[in-house]
Amino acid sequence: MPVLYFDIGETLADASIGADDSLTLHPRPRVFEVLDGVAGLRRGIISNPGPGEAARARLAAALQAAFAGRFTDESLLHWGPKTARGIFDDAVASAGVPADDCVFVGEAPEERAFAREAGMRAAAHPVFALAAVEGRPVFWARIEVPADRSLADLEAIANAAEVVPVHVASDRLVLVMASARGVNALEQGGFPADLRGQVAETTAFLMRDDRPVSLPEAFTEVSATARATAEATMRAAAAFGFLASALDEPERSLVPLGPASGGAYIAAVAGTPVEDLHPAEAKPGHTERLLPDPALLSRPGETQVRGFTDEFANGVPSPETIAAVRAAITPAALSGHVARISGVDPLVEGDPLTVRSRDASSPDNPLVVSALARRLHDLGLTVRRHEFTWHGRRLSNVEAEFPVAGADSAVLVTAHLDSTAARGEFFDSSGRPRPYDPARDPAPGADDDGSGTAAVLAAAECLSAMIADGRAPARTVRFVLFNAEEQGMVGSKAYARAAAAAGDRIVGVLQMDMIAGFRGGTRTMEIHTGSSVPGPVVGASDALGGLVAQAAPALAADFSLQSLAGAGDPAAGRSDHASFHERGWAAAAVCENFFDDTAPATGTRQYHMPGDTLLDEDHDTDYAAGIARTVAAAALTLAGL
Repeated sequence: MPVLYFDIGETLADASIGADDSLTLHPRPRVFEVLDGVAGLRRGIISNPGPGEAARARLAAALQAAFAGRFTDESLLHWGPKTARGIFDDAVASAGVPADDCVFVGEAPEERAFAREAGMRAAAHPVFALAAVEGRPVFWARIEVPADRSLADLEAIANAAEVVPVHVASDRLVLVMASARGVNALEQGGFPADLRGQVAETTAFLMRDDRPVSLPEAFTEVSATARATAEATMRAAAAFGFLASALDEPERSLVPLGPASGGAYIAAVAGTPVEDLHPAEAKPGHTERLLPDPALLSRPGETQVRGFTDEFANGVPSPETIAAVRAAITPAALSGHVARISGVDPLVEGDPLTVRSRDASSPDNPLVVSALARRLHDLGLTVRRHEFTWHGRRLSNVEAEFPVAGADSAVLVTAHLDSTAARGEFFDSSGRPRPYDPARDPAPGADDDGSGTAAVLAAAECLSAMIADGRAPARTVRFVLFNAEEQGMVGSKAYARAAAAAGDRIVGVLQMDMIAGFRGGTRTMEIHTGSSVPGPVVGASDALGGLVAQAAPALAADFSLQSLAGAGDPAAGRSDHASFHERGWAAAAVCENFFDDTAPATGTRQYHMPGDTLLDEDHDTDYAAGIARTVAAAALTLAGL
């Protein structure tokens, strides 16, 4: 009899860890349906709880609490790192059946590759567990939605079949994983599928290519639709060609999945460094890692934003809120936070340790996570770490919440806590150029996005002070710091996916990504609301951006505002706010004059370089305070303060 082994985090459930180290698992969509459908098969676990027996006991208890009675054979529970095949060999041995009769179900392609090395079969999502048992392959497929059909029609079919959406490019194009049975169900339902290769041990990316495309003269006489199709095809070929040229064996590493919005869909074999490959002309955020999710088509935020949009237009900060924001969010406060997380000062007061980097691959990254979580907990907020896996590493987002009983929704104030210096120049001991080593090279990231992280901390301090003075918001307020943004918005995508699965109601998300870079001249604040996702989220995000603009005169009177919206927004899909657009929630990204290329930028010149420090001439905490105060005032006003 075949034996099914499941990974827990992100595959079976989303994991959150409280300030007291309590662990809660939140089952993902369709998981119970899958487990009940294979009730006749033996089921086990291969998961990494972290080091120590206490961590194992905690995860085992959380598993039983979330999945009572579904994993009862303790001999099939295997705990430990999945960074080599050893744990998978142990799982096969405990099953007492040939390796080919064992199936590992896990989202991480690296882990599926190790399982295959051990002779096991593997599935990228629980929906495909039975397909793996029966030896049926799963494919990447493009779905062109017919004019007379909708995403809701597609969702109804997909949720009843072996189909999992991965990216919704528009109301007319969706990228999915699907077995042959799933493809058959789609086609019978009127949704033809264009198969693009097996999923196996690959993961999908959207790779944008910003380089200009010149069509042949023959296209001057064709329709606008034909020209757009040709341009998309050429851009996709250019994006794929760039990646292929940068790899030693591209035919083994990459699978082209066809044109996408502004670039190409790519499937990359486990271990392929897609996130590290950047065309010289690439704009920030050109790589987006795509995560499978059965609930992706529902866009739960769409039904919520309709009820909130009108409220955004009336959000002028009160004099009390303005005063509180001015008192708490100061250049000195921002400078102090940036100094600690960028290595100028010790990370924690009274401890000599300083950090060199917050890169997702750096050993300093989890130290910064812990320090940020402690600081937010000390403010009296409810703190949770939201865990996810990236390239075999267990990373965490940090969430700090002031909950309001009976509130209709939550306001999110966000930034990304990680950094990179991938554009820097590095040399070996002989003076020869070498690639950036994210595990050991300095990446202080004082502006990107130490400045945004500092602003979130200062906003939390502001709320804490207001509460101490007897004021209380009418809505829940969350301060969220995302990890692995530089690797394709991995942390925010995992967070937004979990929030949607949990049924969260979110009134709006205000993201700060780089707010301290200023070379001089006119002080400019960019407010980005452009969404690559169509529908109600477009107007709602624009209105949310308007709320930020309303707060600016009182808190950043000398700033020029650039409100960038629509499909032409240069930051559309390129920072963590896009992960919430993907779910239909209103979101805006606020930053220095960096993305907009209609005039000479005044933002930092040290983008993704080791020179992005607090002491850099382009780092201006007074400038950052103007943006941070504006965003905080808008968020607190939206929260009812």
